[in-house]
Amino acid sequence: MAIEIERKFLVKNDNWRSLAPGKVYRQGYILTLDKITTVRIRVIGEDAYLTIKSKTEGISRNEFEYPIPLDDAKIMLDTLCNRPLIEKIRYKISLDNLVWEIDEFKGENEGLILAEVELNNENQDIFLPSWVGEEVTHDLRYYNVNLAKNPYQTW
Repeated sequence: MAIEIERKFLVKNDNWRSLAPGKVYRQGYILTLDKITTVRIRVIGEDAYLTIKSKTEGISRNEFEYPIPLDDAKIMLDTLCNRPLIEKIRYKISLDNLVWEIDEFKGENEGLILAEVELNNENQDIFLPSWVGEEVTHDLRYYNVNLAKNPYQTW
């Protein structure tokens, strides 16, 4: 088990684009009865994962992630996951001993670009690169699970 401590920001310009190559992500969410626990199926190239996340407390939550067979993940995405699926290109940029993940959304979330950074503790000071804009950590609309229910293009 890992604790995920994460902050999210809107991206305000393209100054990050030359800093890392991107990878295509395709992911979906399986409905849970408590609507607090998140169950995600994710495919990145030839790799696939099942992830279970707890309710967020502050900016932290429990996260359990396991590799699964690619064929199983594809079937789950096609038959078990709510629509729309999340399609995005993720860029990972290392700066100041942190890894920034820039998500450029496609499909029904086209036009949205988010920067996320995982921290060691909730009070960790971070340097914000010039391309980082408004913080949206506490705006639930920007969680991927909610973008699958209420896509950005419908706002």
